[in-house]
Amino acid sequence: MKDLNEFFSAIQEPDHLKRIEELFAWMKEEFPQLEIVFKWNQPMFTDHGTYIISYSVSKKHLSIAPETATMGTFEAEIEKAGYQHTPNIIKITWDQKIDYDLLEKIIAHNIKDKIHYTKFWRE
Repeated sequence: MKDLNEFFSAIQEPDHLKRIEELFAWMKEEFPQLEIVFKWNQPMFTDHGTYIISYSVSKKHLSIAPETATMGTFEAEIEKAGYQHTPNIIKITWDQKIDYDLLEKIIAHNIKDKIHYTKFWRE
């Protein structure tokens, strides 16, 4: 996968596509400094070359991956929002609303926490 158009075109369900497009428009509005790179066939948002967050889609849910360390920091809030999760990802089913306030806090945390990182992933 090379770009957002290819990513978007792979989403077959119109309602899912609309939600992803809205999410990415929100990302661009709220975090215009983040760059999108494609690795492992998914869009990843980076800041100064370091990973901040990524998204992927499946038939049943949207997956949000902010890195394991951040998942631990926000685990209680993720559970309060009613989202399923693993140590690595948040799963938002297609019938659940995206908690943009929580997502903004997660992203802002990663940007601030990784301000001096020079590698892609946390060590």
